[in-house]
Amino acid sequence: MRAVTGPAPLRLRPLEIGDLLDETFRVYRRHFFLFAGLSIILSIPQAALSGYGYYSFLGTFTQQLATGGPVNLGQLQTSIIALAVGVVVFLVISPFYYGSVTYAACQSAIGRAVTPGEVVSAVMRKYFPLLGYVLLFYLMSVLFCVFPLWVWILTGWIAVMPVMFVEDIGLVGAMGRSWRLVQGRWWRTFLIILLTLIVSYFASLALGAFLSLGQYLIEIVAAPLVALSIATAAAEVVRSLVNPLFQIVIVLVYFDLRVRREGLDLFQLAQRVPAPPLAT
Repeated sequence: MRAVTGPAPLRLRPLEIGDLLDETFRVYRRHFFLFAGLSIILSIPQAALSGYGYYSFLGTFTQQLATGGPVNLGQLQTSIIALAVGVVVFLVISPFYYGSVTYAACQSAIGRAVTPGEVVSAVMRKYFPLLGYVLLFYLMSVLFCVFPLWVWILTGWIAVMPVMFVEDIGLVGAMGRSWRLVQGRWWRTFLIILLTLIVSYFASLALGAFLSLGQYLIEIVAAPLVALSIATAAAEVVRSLVNPLFQIVIVLVYFDLRVRREGLDLFQLAQRVPAPPLAT
C-alpha cells in the first residue's frame, strides 16, 4: 500500500448519475493501491475463517455420507465454534472494513493526502459509532419483516459515515444529518445505490471467473474439498476488491447532496477566490 500523495480535490458540482459512476471508477483507479490494499488486508481474517469453516462443515457431512455412520459431534461443534468466531471477528473489524475506504475517499475528495496509519487512527477515533452503525444495519435486516421499509430507512442513512468523518459528529447526529440531506432526493439516491450494486455484482462475477479457473487448477493437486475451501476464502478477498466501489459512491453521493442542497460548490469557489486589495 502507498499513501495518497497530493490528490486533487473533487471538483464540486452537481453530478448526473452517469457522471457519478464515472467519477467513482476514476477515484478508485487513481488510488487503487490504497483502497484495494486496505480492503484486502482487512478481509484476510474473515477469508481464513470462512475457508476453514466451509472445510470443517463440508468435511463433517462428507465423512458421515461416506461411512454411513453418525455425524461426528466433536467436529461439528468445532465447525460451529469456528463460525461463531468468524462472526465475532467480522463485527470487530467491520468499522475498519467499511470505514477505512470511506475515510480515505473523503480525504481524497477534499484534496488531502492520507497514509494508511492516518486511516487507522481516524477509524479508531470513530470506532464505536461506526460499530453501532454496522450493528444497526444488520439488526434492522433481521427485525424488519417488510423489505421496502428496510430499504427506505437505509437509503435515508446512506451518508452516515461520510458525515461522521467530514463533519466530525456522532452517530445519532450523523443519522439525522444524512436523513435531511437525502430528503427530497430519495429516489435518485436509491437509483444510484441500486446501479452501484448491479455494477459491483457483475464485477464480482467477472473476478469470480478467475476463481473458478484457480479452483480447477488446485483440484489437480489437491482434494476437491480443499480446493473448494480455498476458493471460498479467495471469494472473500475478491469481494473486498469490489467493496471500495460502494464506499466511494457513498462519499460522492454525500458531496453531491451537499452541492445540490447547500450550494457547497459555490462555497468552495469562494474559498479559492483571493480577497480584493484594501482601498487606500
